[in-house]
Amino acid sequence: MTGTRTILTVFGTRPEAIKLFPLLHALEADQRFASRVCVSGQHRGMLDQVLEIAGIVPHHDLDVMQPDQTLDALTARLLTGLGAVMDTEKPDVVVVQGDTATAMCGALAAYYRKIPVAHVEAGLRSGNIHHPWPEEVNRKVIGSFAEYHFAPTETAAEALRRENIDPAMVHVTGNTVIDALHWITGKIEREPGLASGLAGLEQRFAGKRIIGMTSHRRENFGDGMRGIADAVKRIAARPDVAVIFPVHLNPNVRAVMNAELAGLDNVALIEPLDYPHFARLIAISTLMLTDSGGVQEEAPALGKPVLVMRETTERPEGVEAGTAKLVGTDADTIVAETARLLDVAEAYGAGAQSVRRWQVIGTDCRTAREINPR
Repeated sequence: MTGTRTILTVFGTRPEAIKLFPLLHALEADQRFASRVCVSGQHRGMLDQVLEIAGIVPHHDLDVMQPDQTLDALTARLLTGLGAVMDTEKPDVVVVQGDTATAMCGALAAYYRKIPVAHVEAGLRSGNIHHPWPEEVNRKVIGSFAEYHFAPTETAAEALRRENIDPAMVHVTGNTVIDALHWITGKIEREPGLASGLAGLEQRFAGKRIIGMTSHRRENFGDGMRGIADAVKRIAARPDVAVIFPVHLNPNVRAVMNAELAGLDNVALIEPLDYPHFARLIAISTLMLTDSGGVQEEAPALGKPVLVMRETTERPEGVEAGTAKLVGTDADTIVAETARLLDVAEAYGAGAQSVRRWQVIGTDCRTAREINPR
């Protein structure tokens, strides 16, 4: 195909925005493409922060979120809203990232119109359709009909080949989250004020080892969240430790964490951080506690071990390299593994050495080139 190709990139959450803005910058700078952007608003405030810092102005904003919206109601609004945008734009390719409801519905709406789908971060598999839920099924759905599969690692690419995806359409591009992390850390070096908002906490916890934390997975709601909260309470009882926890906006997270952790001297429950401040949190932390996917990639890239509060992970490379360890949501296990990293120099040193051995590469904009290599 010759001439300028219209590329419609669809996303709706903060992680998607972080992982896609390097590609959007590359598409915008490439004369072969007319880049169009549609956001769903699946994460509203957190999404807007990334758009602003990255200089991305969407052409379409669906603003789909409503209070207490069910997954099926969200899916219906996304599918019809994104379909209408595609009918207007008539793109040559639709780009989606990862495993969100926005990504799945964007891919499905494109498929219904026989528009080729490019899947960034393709091939991640946990092997359990309920962990993470519903993300594992979302990415398998996208993988079943995407035209271009941009796998971040060879492990992800091999997972796609095992599912009988045409090997010619599977491209190992590296991980766009690392491109984004390098971009934001460089920007912070040039403009330190972008991430100065944690200075008060850094001063308050001077001399303590900081543990950065995130938790928001749907499959951890209920008993899992209570187990995580119990573990943090016990870890924070140590006089040499402080926990900085940007608490997710979801009430299933906030209610538990506020009830169990509010007011503890060595715990700072703070509002969700914008991207520069989250990168700063990783940088000042000794280790990260998380049930997130992206943190499993970001923290090792900055030399920090990760304890993953999940039973499975779609990112086995970190576990195999020793940069991440699955600890589930059992409080005793989380406390014990955190203590091991804090108290056993050899354990922490092995994790740090593994970080150096595990070469996490960025995309170097190869994703854009595979869409139209000519």
